[in-house]
Amino acid sequence: MHPLQELIEAARTNSPRLKELLAGGTLPGLNGRDGAAVWGQDFLFAVQSATPATVAIDHQRPVSMKNVPGTNYWYRLMTLRLGTTHNYNYFADGKSLGTYDVAGYNPDSYPLPGVARGKLSEMKTLTSKVYPGMTANYWVYVNPGADIVNGAPLMVWQDGETIVGNQDLLRLRLQIVSDNLVAKKLIPPMVHVLIQPGTGGEATGTRMRGILYDTVSDRYGKYLAEEILPDVEKTYKVRHDAYSRAIAGASSGAICAFNVALYYPAQYSRVLSHIGSYVPLQWKPEQGLDGGYIVSHKVRRDPKKNLRVWLSDGTDDQEGNNGSWPLNNIMLANALKVKGYDFHFRFGEGMHAIAQGAMDLPESLAWLWRDYDPAKTNPDYVQDEIEKTKPVFRVKIANREAW
Repeated sequence: MHPLQELIEAARTNSPRLKELLAGGTLPGLNGRDGAAVWGQDFLFAVQSATPATVAIDHQRPVSMKNVPGTNYWYRLMTLRLGTTHNYNYFADGKSLGTYDVAGYNPDSYPLPGVARGKLSEMKTLTSKVYPGMTANYWVYVNPGADIVNGAPLMVWQDGETIVGNQDLLRLRLQIVSDNLVAKKLIPPMVHVLIQPGTGGEATGTRMRGILYDTVSDRYGKYLAEEILPDVEKTYKVRHDAYSRAIAGASSGAICAFNVALYYPAQYSRVLSHIGSYVPLQWKPEQGLDGGYIVSHKVRRDPKKNLRVWLSDGTDDQEGNNGSWPLNNIMLANALKVKGYDFHFRFGEGMHAIAQGAMDLPESLAWLWRDYDPAKTNPDYVQDEIEKTKPVFRVKIANREAW
């Protein structure tokens, strides 16, 4: 039985196995903000609390949760609508324990009968020279049928530790989705490189994620070209033409992916950006470094690059001293629009969560790789004729009076 299905059935039947499945680490991270597992229309919400917990779904009144005997886990199994995202908020003693969104996954996010499954490599660790003193882990996932001898299409994913093993089941489900789409011939079989942000090096703490991802420069692209991919190619042959390469990420990983393509359009031509942090998290004027807000202006100002971009965000994304995530994503979408890029913008109602990106993944990957022809190396991407007839995106105040 699939791990998610087994977990749901244990909750439905109040099985003693539920304690083992929740507390045993079968599904890492299912204890706090990410405490939601989905199988079909069954949504299992689980959280750890020393006192009785409740959960509010889609901003409704909180409902009670059951205790897993012998643990501090509380759970609630509910039937919810598919094809959308759902917000959940855990409470105990009148205080929130964490809120997040979860996807009502589409059919291609589940294992389909007869579809061959790809293979995930062991973790590999590299020490960097581009970022002196930093070490980072990466994994490689290869779809069935990928030509790793002569050269396969490549897709690079940031925050790769969230896409490996069972962790992937609670978030994107990249492995399942990509294998299903390959079987349906909607995307080519490819090599997926899943890179975890490094530690050590020049970071103030130990994590280098902010420096790696949010810095607006060509440095991370150099890191990929000179260190990560040469190591990957010791085992897996990948294609070097930009037409056969994509790069993806969420949040800070999204601006990282977009920046790599902007600085290295001869190496990457397809970009997948979820809840992108196009805000000045690494704005350092004293070092001559712009913040992420500059990206939309660079798109408008600089010569058009040959890129295809899927961009998504939501109205409830973050606002703070570092800027507005939703407004800067809209600004980037309008920049892509007026500059004539081949792009798609999905703007939902979600918060800063991977749920919308996960729900859309079968569609976004198919859109990004549509009409892929391995005989080609550098065709021009053009804006869809229907998109050309549409206006730029306009903003209205949705949560208060206009005056």
